[in-house]
Amino acid sequence: MALNTSPEAPLPVGQVSRLIGGWIDRLGAVWVEGQITQMSRRPGQGVVFLTLRDPAHDISVGVTCFRQVFDAVADVVSEGARVVVLAKPEWYAPRGQLSLRATEIRPVGMGELLVKLEQLKRSLGAEGLFAPGRKKPLPFLPHRVGLVCGRASAAERDVLEVARRRWPAVRFEVRNVAVQGVHAVPQVVRAVKELDDHPEVDVIVVARGGGSVEDLLPFSDERLVRTVADCRTPVVSAIGHEPDSPLLDLVADLRASTPTDAAKKVVPDVGEELERVRQLRSRALRTVRGLLDREERGLAHTLGRPSMERPRRMVDDRAAELDALTARSRRVLGHLLDRADSELSHTWARVVSLSPAATLERGYAVLQSPDGAVVRSPDEVSEGDELRARVAEGELSVRVV
Repeated sequence: MALNTSPEAPLPVGQVSRLIGGWIDRLGAVWVEGQITQMSRRPGQGVVFLTLRDPAHDISVGVTCFRQVFDAVADVVSEGARVVVLAKPEWYAPRGQLSLRATEIRPVGMGELLVKLEQLKRSLGAEGLFAPGRKKPLPFLPHRVGLVCGRASAAERDVLEVARRRWPAVRFEVRNVAVQGVHAVPQVVRAVKELDDHPEVDVIVVARGGGSVEDLLPFSDERLVRTVADCRTPVVSAIGHEPDSPLLDLVADLRASTPTDAAKKVVPDVGEELERVRQLRSRALRTVRGLLDREERGLAHTLGRPSMERPRRMVDDRAAELDALTARSRRVLGHLLDRADSELSHTWARVVSLSPAATLERGYAVLQSPDGAVVRSPDEVSEGDELRARVAEGELSVRVV
């Protein structure tokens, strides 16, 4: 309701500001559409500041929201994007400033579609369908390449021409399908399954030329993503151009920036491989020659040693030492034998000189009783006893008288 004021009874500024704030508080939350012209996300702060502009009337209003509200659409909302926000108008009395406190932000048109794709991407990623550990390596030289593409499309022509130019003997199993529209997803899914079941197909390429986000939507479909994730055969995604990134790129075993790039990554270049073989052969030859040269130098060094130049020198030296030791041992043995012989001669002479036979030779005789006992005293015999007298030349009988 109108206030009664006059030049004599004006309202203070603070009261006017408070009244405006009260009227705005009664407005409640409203949905507001506009274009984001400024955006401030300061690290460490829990509030995001936006400026929302009405392009038709050149009117702007400030918007604040908590960071978790903005993070829900941060991947698809930027400056210049059109959005719809659920916000409650707020009046900042000290400065007399109107702003909106947003509790929900929704992109408009394409932005809303991108939000749904982002949500699907996060959901499939949480299941592990995009994990690097699921990626299968591509064969070095595929026996047969499966190709899913549009009929008579530039993508088909690029893949076939580049692949055959790189490796003329390469063979293809082509499946022409719709690459956009309502029939694209079921046809691409069926083609991928057929090629995955084909016994000779070693790798599958799904190719399409560039296009708008709407045109590439079939290649972000959940059914196609799960079909590719279940494939036993490695799958290469060659959808659009370098900036395009459908969900098929994330689940495929290899992402190619273009169909031409896919052909280069799937099929090796015969010229490059022949050059690589030549380089490897040259490298192997240099390595073997280096080993042979090193072994030859080692062998020459070994053969140059004195023991190898005169292999019998050691034997000859040992033979000379053996001869010297043998001669020395013989001399020593001879000396020992000579000394032993001399000692034996002296001992023999002493034995002979001291033997009873020598005494007999000097004219002595030995008397023995009949029982052979030597008579040493006259008292040992009686008169008339028969005795034997042993002399040097024999023995004779004697009688005691």
